[in-house]
Amino acid sequence: MKRIAMWAIAAVICCVTAGPAVAADWKVAHIRPTGAEIDKDLTWFAEEINKGTNGKINIKIFGSSQLGDYTVVQERVGLGSVEMSCESIATQVDKKLLIGTLQYIVFDYEGGKKMFGTGGPLSNYMSKLFEKQGIKVLGWWPMYFGGIGLTKEPVEPKNPNVKKNCKIRVPTMKTFEVLADNMGYQATPLPFSEFFTAAQTGMVDGIMGGGAENYYMTFRDLMKWYVPANTHFEIWPLLINKELYDGLSAEEKALFDKTAAEFENRRWTKAEADQKKYEDLLEESGCKVVRLSSEDLQVFANIAKEKVFPEFKKIVGDAAYNEIFTALGMQ
Repeated sequence: MKRIAMWAIAAVICCVTAGPAVAADWKVAHIRPTGAEIDKDLTWFAEEINKGTNGKINIKIFGSSQLGDYTVVQERVGLGSVEMSCESIATQVDKKLLIGTLQYIVFDYEGGKKMFGTGGPLSNYMSKLFEKQGIKVLGWWPMYFGGIGLTKEPVEPKNPNVKKNCKIRVPTMKTFEVLADNMGYQATPLPFSEFFTAAQTGMVDGIMGGGAENYYMTFRDLMKWYVPANTHFEIWPLLINKELYDGLSAEEKALFDKTAAEFENRRWTKAEADQKKYEDLLEESGCKVVRLSSEDLQVFANIAKEKVFPEFKKIVGDAAYNEIFTALGMQ
């Protein structure tokens, strides 16, 4: 497989460097439907690259996981059979990448940009991990902060010390399970695809692991309450096969770098407003949105540091934990 992939990469590089008469058709994958914000931004990115190379590099957008689950696509980007992607981070190859979604590393956009934006300690650290997989990070696309969507009213949603009388779906990750339990919910680990049926049958009363945009687009008929608890920061890396990138000319690399920087900066200017937009849309659809203060969020963050971070340490091991938190300046 690797030998075939190397031939594929070589063939694409030859197309890119052969001159303007030969066009290279590339693929970029994402997980949202056509017309979603990431789809629009990747379309803009592809158009800028096409114009900047005089039609030499044509990037086609493949949304809705058409090229496979994001875990598969990330591996394919490393092998070169998919040239680019911008979607969730797969962690099965390297558990250290779980730091990208660790709960309450940050809980507001100012902290998010400092930590996750290009040049920030977390983005620098994860970029090095991706390089080990044969992948270059061109930039980052902040999606939203996660929240808790519920099919019924929770008891005192701002107070983590009170039992909420709600069972909620959490991702099959121990850190999310520990967080939910310590916020007063009863955690039920389930794949995302099983939530709808579980909620309809009364197996669960809510969901953690996504955000307002996700819940509005997918489950708004089920959502009765929404708690924008900023549980984790969902940010997607703009990835390209490293050998493919390294084979570009200096001018082409500069074009990709410049366009990726603008792709990222454009999103930072509207990510927070987009999150509020979807919270408002949930409210307009009849869902009660619980408005939280910075002090409320700090209480949740303190719980994460006390209960969730030690669980993360168990998952990645002492050495990796110390390496990660030293890199983030949090030791």
